[in-house]
Amino acid sequence: MTEAQTEKLQDKLAAAKEEMQRLKKLETQMLEAPDKQVSLTDPDARSMKTRGAGVVGYNVQAAVDVMHHLIPAHGVTNSGSDRNQLAAMANKAREAMGRKTLDVVADAGYFNGKEIVACEADNVTPLVPKPQTSPSKAKGRYDKQDFVYLPEEDEYLCPAGQRLPHRFISEEKEMKLHVYFSSSCGSCELKAHCTTGKERRIKRWEHEGVLEFMQERLEKNPDAMLLRKQTVEHPFGTIKHW
Repeated sequence: MTEAQTEKLQDKLAAAKEEMQRLKKLETQMLEAPDKQVSLTDPDARSMKTRGAGVVGYNVQAAVDVMHHLIPAHGVTNSGSDRNQLAAMANKAREAMGRKTLDVVADAGYFNGKEIVACEADNVTPLVPKPQTSPSKAKGRYDKQDFVYLPEEDEYLCPAGQRLPHRFISEEKEMKLHVYFSSSCGSCELKAHCTTGKERRIKRWEHEGVLEFMQERLEKNPDAMLLRKQTVEHPFGTIKHW
């Protein structure tokens, strides 16, 4: 190896070590960030999932008036999910339109129990379908929707006709949950279609009634999601086209 080649390799090695140090500093910065992300071109931008792909950018929020197709409120966030945006955007639209009350339709990506309850507190009536992501249903077993809540008795009725009485209260992710289960699951003929555990437990959030009432409104208004597509999707489609 010639002296020139040795010098060239040493330069490359030095550059590689320098790059490793730079990346090490970025790794430390990334791990210290709350969302474990660092954007080198735009500090506020974040990785967003869109149609199965990852894009570094922003999450644009918009509320569109059904009657006039105008945009009374909009916003930009670097949160990659819409799940925590419903109440703030709905209230922003209500105030911009000078309304005391407002009906709001959003897609399943906005479904969040706490956000829906917050909307009700701000005189906003939300219509948001619940995502069908039940692990039990995916495995061919009974879903929570197959259990009927009996409000007067504060019990659940299971598909086998057994009552699941209220047992205790637990807390998960800062949510107060009521737990129901039956002592008859072990001898049930339908147990294999229900649970692999000792008994099937049903958890009911303290504000579950608000979500159930919203579901009733959705069932009475089956065209709500079609109306949403014809309004809020239209401006986004136009912007993307241009």
